[in-house]
Formats: sequence, structure tokens, C-alpha cells
Amino acid sequence: MKSGITIGQAAAFVGVTVKTVRHYHRLGLVEEPERDSSGYRRYGSDELLRLVQVRTLATAGVPLAEIGPLLDADADQFAASLADVERRLNDRITELTARRDTLHRLADGDRALLPDRACAVLDRMSGLGFGPDYVAAQREALVLIRALVPEGFHGFLAQLEHSLGDPAYIDLAKRGREAESWDPDDPRIEELATAMAEHYLANPALLGNPTSRQAWTNASAQYRLINNHRLDQAPIAARLTALTEARLRSAGIPAPHR
Repeated sequence: MKSGITIGQAAAFVGVTVKTVRHYHRLGLVEEPERDSSGYRRYGSDELLRLVQVRTLATAGVPLAEIGPLLDADADQFAASLADVERRLNDRITELTARRDTLHRLADGDRALLPDRACAVLDRMSGLGFGPDYVAAQREALVLIRALVPEGFHGFLAQLEHSLGDPAYIDLAKRGREAESWDPDDPRIEELATAMAEHYLANPALLGNPTSRQAWTNASAQYRLINNHRLDQAPIAARLTALTEARLRSAGIPAPHR
């Protein structure tokens, strides 16, 4: 009878399962030992050494498809292959670290989807007395803008930052929120739209720079999606925006059509 140990013992000694050993056999990474006179395969030191080598490389992150050629390579090829595996592992570590950081940012809500600069703008809105529903709507709009119109995102942020430093604009924006409780035919809506348009025209920086405005003009479909977000929840605000934009277009200021 051939000396050696059973597949179960070999798997236990090496620290893998019997299923894993058989998988290694199927891939040709470890040759199956011959059967003894009793019909059992007996694993000797050669097979155990190969199992240890395969398991060690696999645990280190070497793809199974690469382990066979790696073990059969000469010293120089082996070192070069390991260096390549290390490089790929480092890339993977970087990717996983970024994913972990994103998970940590998820606990902070906005910070998972928006850069710190945008989060600071939202915090500033809250500090200026805008309600949580308004800030939530602005947050969702920023997320959509960043995803759908990335080339216009930073310009839009700059507009918001400038707007929040303008007391008259803040007053108009808050009146716009109050307008949600008005009757849809209330004449004050038209008056407020006129006041907003006039304030924009008197303060062109509130409209953003030409590059930013062009980005929105080029992304009219995305603009409609973003502008129509929460439309059913804020119909007066939607009408107010449409009226304001119509007045701006009449004054020669390009604005995408809703």
C-alpha cells in the first residue's frame, strides 16, 4: 500500500477544504496522486508542497489562472509576475479604500454624493433660515446637476454662493417659498416673477458666467429633467421659475425652455 494521507487530511493540513483541493485538481494546479491498492488517493509530500504553494499564492491574491504558469516559471519570471500581482493588488487596495471612504461619507448624508463645497452651501442655506424642505430640494437638484450636467456644476455652485451673499435675493427666494401657499391664480405670482427677473437683470452675476450659461443651453434635456424634479410637490415654484425665465428671455438673456 502506498504511504501518504487522504484528501481530507491533506486539505486539513494545508488549511483548505476538500472541495478546494478538488477544484485545484480540475484546474490542473495540483496533480491528483495515484490510487493505492485499496482504491484511495494518497497524498505525499510532493502533493502537499504543491498544495501549500497554490494556497499561499491564491491567498496572496494571485488569480488561480495565473498560479500554474507562475509556479512553473524560472526565478526571474517568478519575480516579475509577483511584482505585477503586487501592482494589481495595490490598485485594488486603492479602489477598496475609496469605496470604504464612500461608505463612511454615507453616514454624513450629503457628503456621499456631493463635494464639501456643495455641502457647505447647503449648510449655509440652513443657517440663513431656509427650511429643511427647501434645503432638501436644493440638495437633490445639486446631486442631479452633478450627475447630468457636470460641466455646469461648479458654475452653478458659484452662482449659489454669490446668491447667498445677496440679501435681496434671499428675500425673494423666501417669498418664493411662501408663494407655495398662494392660490395658483394669485396675481402676486406674476409680480414676484417680475421682481425676480428685474433683480437678476440688475445683478448679472446672479445668472452665472457665460460658460456656465452655455453649458445649460447645451443641456436643455437635462435641464428639463432637473427643473421638473419635485414639480408635483411645488407647482407654484415651477410656475414662478417659468415666468421668471420667460421674462429673462424677453430681455435677451438665454435660458433653456422647460
